[in-house]
Amino acid sequence: MAAGPSQDERPTLEDVAAYAGVSRSTASRALNDDAYVSRRAREVVLAAAAALGYSPNQAARSLVTKRTGAVGLVLSEPESKVLDDPYYPAVMHGAFRELAAVGMQMLLMFVDSREDVPRTIRFLEGGHVDGALVIAPHKGDPLPTALRLLRLPVVFGGRPGTISRGIHTVDFDNQGGARMAVEHLLGIGRRRIATVTGPLDHPAARDRLTGWRDALIAAGADPDDLSEAADDFSMESGERAMQNLLDRAPRLDAVFAASDPLAAGAMRALLNGGRRVPQDVAVVGFDDHPALAPAMDLTSIHQDPREQVGHMVRTLMALLAGESVRPGTRVLPVSITHRGSA
Repeated sequence: MAAGPSQDERPTLEDVAAYAGVSRSTASRALNDDAYVSRRAREVVLAAAAALGYSPNQAARSLVTKRTGAVGLVLSEPESKVLDDPYYPAVMHGAFRELAAVGMQMLLMFVDSREDVPRTIRFLEGGHVDGALVIAPHKGDPLPTALRLLRLPVVFGGRPGTISRGIHTVDFDNQGGARMAVEHLLGIGRRRIATVTGPLDHPAARDRLTGWRDALIAAGADPDDLSEAADDFSMESGERAMQNLLDRAPRLDAVFAASDPLAAGAMRALLNGGRRVPQDVAVVGFDDHPALAPAMDLTSIHQDPREQVGHMVRTLMALLAGESVRPGTRVLPVSITHRGSA
């Protein structure tokens, strides 16, 4: 093999080719894992690159492959709400890990308001990322429709509120989870089962409300006046909604809350109102957040954001690889984790 470059020089592709004793084109194909390179040539080139400490210039490679090696994680929520809701940090952590496992970088993007949508679209179509993972936009959010105009693979986490056809979505069984919560409460003898739901412009909140109502009606119970929509999924909103329910339906004996923070707020309102949990009022949440739910001894519907993100990343990688993936919604199952609140 030829002599390598001096210590103070950054090795080039030509250096690797010379060191390996192959042509520049062969070295390039070997480093890009081209199928038309023999195993022996690939081994020699990789050994030469390792010996010289060569790493490809990502910017130059992207000009050839038209790939950036980056994926946008787009959260269509105000930043303040995202950071206060334990679901979103779990999604961010899961997306980072899942993308890193396939050699991709994560670029986090917040869409705080409608005014941010054009800026977000310009960035995404500017060639900065290879695809996007988008988390559960609200009803009326213009982002999903704008994203459909891009020639960019997009996978949604949670059902978008504005479009349903021709998109790739990974969601949890929100209706089934709500039914599971109500059936558990009925099974322990509760009959006046209220719900604190999230904002009804959010598809997951609407689905959980539907599941709660369907389960009560199937059991012959009356859901009228037993639901209260919170402003968001936060603890403070849960406390306010629970207080409104207590004022309107003081004889309720159970509550299904559409998130663990909402359940925490509901429990605080119950305790402040002199109600014991679970003796007087049983409480079930949704999320089974690994830090919040055990600390509150909260029975909760279990969902795993990392499982959701994992399916989203695999779908996106298949689309980037040119595989034929039919649009549709993949619904992931949920379960119930029993603790002391119900």
